[in-house]
Amino acid sequence: QVQLVESGGGLVQSGGSLRLSCAAPPDIYARYKMGWYRQVGENERELVAMITWIGTMEYATFAEGRFTISRDDVHQAVHLQMDSLNVEDTAVYYCKAEKQTWPQVTYWGQGTQVTVSS
Repeated sequence: QVQLVESGGGLVQSGGSLRLSCAAPPDIYARYKMGWYRQVGENERELVAMITWIGTMEYATFAEGRFTISRDDVHQAVHLQMDSLNVEDTAVYYCKAEKQTWPQVTYWGQGTQVTVSS
């Protein structure tokens, strides 16, 4: 069973910052597209940001200009720096790893709570 290890969630005031991290096994980190989705209650999970193994990045509109995704080759982790957080960013954030070649495989982390207070 592949384990994606998430860290960095918590409580922050509006306007503050948080940094999420997701560590993956070496073969996953090297070959999968990785990133973050978020979910509020029973709503569908939505894309936050993703990055490929060659560094191509994809951001949701709400994340552009506030969030930065990056790869950490030393720790085999993907980081999400979140700045200028607002109450609407409150959600459970999930790390996702997607295999880009057939057969498609997807792994999810357990989720980390991010709460932004006003």
